[in-house]
Order: sequence, then C-alpha cells, then structure tokens
Amino acid sequence: MNSKISGDTASAFSVRKAIRSWAQPLAGVAIVFAVWYLVCKAEILSVYVLPTPEKVFHSFLKMLQSGELARDIGISFLRVLKGFAIAFVLAFVLGMFRALFPETFGYYEHTVQFFRNVPPLSMIPLLILWCGIGETTKTVIIVLASFFPMYLNIVKGFTGCDKKLLEVGTMFGYSERQKFFRIVLPYAMADILVGMRIGLGYSWRAIIGAEMVAASTGLGHMILFAQQMSRTDKVIVGILVIGIVGYVTDRFFGAFISIFLKGSGENGWN
Repeated sequence: MNSKISGDTASAFSVRKAIRSWAQPLAGVAIVFAVWYLVCKAEILSVYVLPTPEKVFHSFLKMLQSGELARDIGISFLRVLKGFAIAFVLAFVLGMFRALFPETFGYYEHTVQFFRNVPPLSMIPLLILWCGIGETTKTVIIVLASFFPMYLNIVKGFTGCDKKLLEVGTMFGYSERQKFFRIVLPYAMADILVGMRIGLGYSWRAIIGAEMVAASTGLGHMILFAQQMSRTDKVIVGILVIGIVGYVTDRFFGAFISIFLKGSGENGWN
C-alpha cells in the first residue's frame, strides 16, 4: 500500500515538473506578446514602426504559403551547416595538433588569439574584394565566427585531461597515439560537444550579418530587403524566424549532447 502511494506521489511530482517546465517558457512568451499588443493598442508607437502581432502573423502566413520563407530558411541553413562543418574540422585538427605536439603551439597560438579578437563581419569588405559576393565569402565568415569557440573548447578538453589517467595509460604500455585516442579524446568529448554547440550559435549570428551585406538570398537578405521596402512586419517575421530556427537547432544539439554523454555534459544550461 505504501509503495503504491509513493509511486503515485512520484508520478504526480513528475507531471507537475513537466507542466512547470513548459508553462514557464510559454508564460514568458505570452507576456512579451501581451506587452507588444498593448503597446500597439495604446498607439505608443506608429504602426509603421511597430506593426501589430496580427499583421506580423498574417505576413508570416503569406510568406509561408508562397514558399518564400521556406526557401530562405533552407538556403541559410545549408550555408550554416557548410561553414560550421569546415570550422569544426579545422578546429579539431588544430586542437589535436596542439595536444599531440604541445611544444609547437608558440608558433601559431598568438596568431590564433589575434584573429579571435577580430570581428568576422569586419572582414566582409576585404572578402568581397577577394571572393566577390558568392558563397565563398559567406562560408569564410561563418568559419571565422564559429572556429574560435570550438577551438578553445577542444584545446581545453585535450589539455585538461587528468594526469593520473595518462599515468595509468603509461603503466599499461600505451603509446602517445593510443593514449590520445583511448584516454584524452573520450575525456575531452564533453568540451568538444559543448564547443560545437556554442559554435553553431555563432554560425547563425554570422550568416545573418553576412547575408545582409553580401547575398541576394537567405534570411539576412530577406530582412534587409524588407527594411528597404519599408515592410517592418516582414523584418519582424525574419527576426522571429531566425530566433526560432536557431533555438530549435540549439535544442536538438543540446538533446544530442545529453543523450551522447548520458546527462553528464550539461555544463550550466539545458
């Protein structure tokens, strides 16, 4: 009898926890839209500056039905994936080189730190001169934006491995290569995945800026074109869509990290 009561209590607690985890974000979104609606209703700002939620939603449906929105989302998403993949490969290879040959890092570490502090968007004028306004420019911008957070996390994971584990590997007769792949790499996996998650967010930030300057398609171009046509409602649709797509991709990546690391890689945010 007591075990049944305990089971019912635990089940009720789980349900309440699940409801609360969904209710709080939804309440936050509802508050934002309520304030937006009240500001428009009170005519604090003109409709040109801040269109009503109804007008924005109507524009969203029209853009969705015409296929315009899906096309721009798909183009931006593919650009992000391409640049992100290239940046990860470069970051992983350089981080692995840093771990396997620590005596060489002085030759390139200062250069890496220098470019880490240069905003990628400041490179757009130069990249346009070199590469034009094609895909290469946007890919390079994404690589520059997402490379450094991934590289820093990968290096942190590789160089932060427990020395006692390496000593155990030495006792078992592991070579440096075996110690790297059997001890260091699994130990660093949490930092690598978290770095990839951060880099993915930076990729979305970078592609929007790049598309506003050097593109004729994509979400960034859509927002800029809407601004030039004085379509504030489309500008807001673009901003909301970017936030939603970025949030969804981040949540999927976060879920992958949680599954892959069995919940041991939360690192401060869910």
